[in-house]
Amino acid sequence: MITLKYKTQAVAKYYFIAALLLFTGQILFGLGLGLQYLVGDFLFPYIPFNQARMVHTNLLIVWLLFGFMGAAYYMVPEESETELHSPKLALALFWIFLVAGALTIVGYLAVPYAKLAELTGNDLLQTMGREFLEQPLPTKVGIVIVALGFLYNISMTVLKGRKTAISLVLLMGLWGLALMFLFSFVNPHNLVRDKMYWWFVVHLWVEGVWELILGSLLAFVLIKTTGVDREVIDKWLYVIIAFALMTGILGTGHHFYFIGLPGYWTWIGSIFSALEPIPFFMMTVFAFNMVQRRRREHPNQAAVLWAVGTSVMGFLGAGLWGFIHTLSPVNYYTHGTQVTAAHGHLAFYGAYVLVVITLISYAMPLLRGRIANSQRAQSTEMWSFWIMTVSMGVMVLALTGAGILQVWLQRMPTEGAMSFMATQDQLRFFYWVRLAGGVGFLLGLVTYLASFFIGGEPVTQADADARGGGLLRAQPAQRVRDL
Repeated sequence: MITLKYKTQAVAKYYFIAALLLFTGQILFGLGLGLQYLVGDFLFPYIPFNQARMVHTNLLIVWLLFGFMGAAYYMVPEESETELHSPKLALALFWIFLVAGALTIVGYLAVPYAKLAELTGNDLLQTMGREFLEQPLPTKVGIVIVALGFLYNISMTVLKGRKTAISLVLLMGLWGLALMFLFSFVNPHNLVRDKMYWWFVVHLWVEGVWELILGSLLAFVLIKTTGVDREVIDKWLYVIIAFALMTGILGTGHHFYFIGLPGYWTWIGSIFSALEPIPFFMMTVFAFNMVQRRRREHPNQAAVLWAVGTSVMGFLGAGLWGFIHTLSPVNYYTHGTQVTAAHGHLAFYGAYVLVVITLISYAMPLLRGRIANSQRAQSTEMWSFWIMTVSMGVMVLALTGAGILQVWLQRMPTEGAMSFMATQDQLRFFYWVRLAGGVGFLLGLVTYLASFFIGGEPVTQADADARGGGLLRAQPAQRVRDL
């Protein structure tokens, strides 16, 4: 048994467990949605499509936020070399956030949305009715309160301890996340301004400040698992986030193409959106470079696999699949089709789902008193990575095929274009394949959860050194840092 270097890191376990449970709920609702594409009255009238979709997307956001918060509570004490400022506040905010999220989901399912808006004071400040931001006013206010308490806790911890590039980039991303969410309270009657402010939340989260969080989490795990000098990883991190912010902020313009804003956004959006794959490609090179330069084999090879998988799948989903329909002449036809859904699923999975699981995979064994799980448990965990990743690939290829056919039948013809519903009927084969991929993904997730319950002797550093031949590529005078 090993003990945590900083005992207050233990609060992260609550957040990780909640994140995985909510992740499971999200996938179950996603499967229900996939069936509703094929069997229109599935679960109707108990859980109609609009309610299921709200729950599916809101669970995605909430469980990722739980994951980010848990990661911060684990990382920041170690990076700052000091105990968390207030573990009691962290636990209190956990329960507040969990209960508020659960009540919101119950509200979505139990009450018609218009009635929910009436009951929760939407007439006082109209914030509801926008995709991904459907939360009632009390929930939005609760999210702000939880975020401020969380940021106070993390910021005070950083201020009283060591300042590192990783903790400062993480803090910048978390503060940006909270500040951008404030635009969810701005809901002007002018539809153009409404969509513009809406994208300030949605785009500047996932293609802006969340990328800072992604970079810092990935850098932390790679430092711990490869032993590469912190200075080397810091330089990579600075370059990656600089490109991510430059392309991500101006790349918001690809959402401004056809909503009534000036035409110059078609140029700005096209150019800088086309550059957005660069930081993700750099992240891929960064991860492989660090693993190749590793100075020793880390006992937790499952965490290394998740880390490398994050960089590769993030590049494919957020980078390549984003690029294929980001130029304005292409986006004119593909916007809102299943091509968008393909990009969205692979980007979220590759960039954010995988990085949260990377951190959980690295930290949970340590939170449970071991440096790494048993070889059998790690093997099961690695299988889960491949099952989920291949299944997501099946889903994304099916959605891409559906999107291309949708554009061909519905969007491109100048005469005789099919109606929306007639087109959807032609896409059923792709929807069946997508559903099969979703079932496979659920199987992969269950396999991952099962790995937590597999016993056996934990892998030690001595076992890993024996397997890897001891220190790798290290000169006698070199020091292995930050392991």
